[in-house]
Amino acid sequence: MLSIRDWMKLVDHKITDGSDYFWSCYGPNAYTLDSWNGVHGKGGYSASIIFSTKTQKVYEVTVCDYTNDRAYRMINPKNVEKHRTEAVTRQVSSAQAWDDVDYVDLEVDEDFIEKGLAIQSGEVYGTDILIPIDLPNDVLLQAALQAHKQNITLNAYINTALRELVEKVKRDEGFKETL
Repeated sequence: MLSIRDWMKLVDHKITDGSDYFWSCYGPNAYTLDSWNGVHGKGGYSASIIFSTKTQKVYEVTVCDYTNDRAYRMINPKNVEKHRTEAVTRQVSSAQAWDDVDYVDLEVDEDFIEKGLAIQSGEVYGTDILIPIDLPNDVLLQAALQAHKQNITLNAYINTALRELVEKVKRDEGFKETL
């Protein structure tokens, strides 16, 4: 999870707003800081962080790309269920960023930072998301050997394998059969 320092560096220490966070899912000391470039629509972006004023623990970070109507978010894994439960209690979608735009939840700090920097600089960026995977050594070795045989990188091989697995599941060919 990003630290306050990482987030401040991402927004170049430009804070435009701050307030208590009014949902209770993150506790009584939750505070939010925002950084917005002041532009609605094309060229506009914002970033937010919610953290504890007592412990400095970060609960959630977001970055919104108003040019492309995309929103990215990371919620501290220890707080995801609390956030979801409070959204249900409030009868709102926990996925909705604004209007018809839903958050894309990210799991890798570098992915969030790369997207955030590209959004702020107006650069084209990938919409694929990075996911952490932990493979047993024997599976990793087999994947590396297969990638070598196909003359591609291990990363490319694993991406292809994951995409093929997703397509099999979509076609309802069964997930258990591929394990």
